[in-house]
Amino acid sequence: MRAAYYVTGWMCVGLAVLGVALPLLPTVPFLLLAALCFARASPAAHDWLVNHPRLGPPIADWRAHGAISPRAKRLALASMAVSFGVPLALGAAAWVLAAQAVALTGVATFILTRPSTPAGAPASPADGD
Repeated sequence: MRAAYYVTGWMCVGLAVLGVALPLLPTVPFLLLAALCFARASPAAHDWLVNHPRLGPPIADWRAHGAISPRAKRLALASMAVSFGVPLALGAAAWVLAAQAVALTGVATFILTRPSTPAGAPASPADGD
């Protein structure tokens, strides 16, 4: 079972890294899942991930405060706008746009209702705020 967690953890890290560049692929949920898998499979991989200078801070923010950084919120909302705008501009079917609007509204609501990294807490290096 540890091997399955280990492989799944690395797959999630790969998807998270891809999510940095691809607008429809989330980054932080895959990082959180990778941390969970590594915690069950490999303390060394878990420590590497949570202490990574770029990948670790969003995990720490979520664990400590249930928070999403303001920068991550902006990037997520912008990518959702693009992912809705492109099919809209290309004349996608109304049912596709409606389904997409419902899903994106749900995700946006979740993101916007999460706290931002508290002012007293150390900000993630990637925040830029």
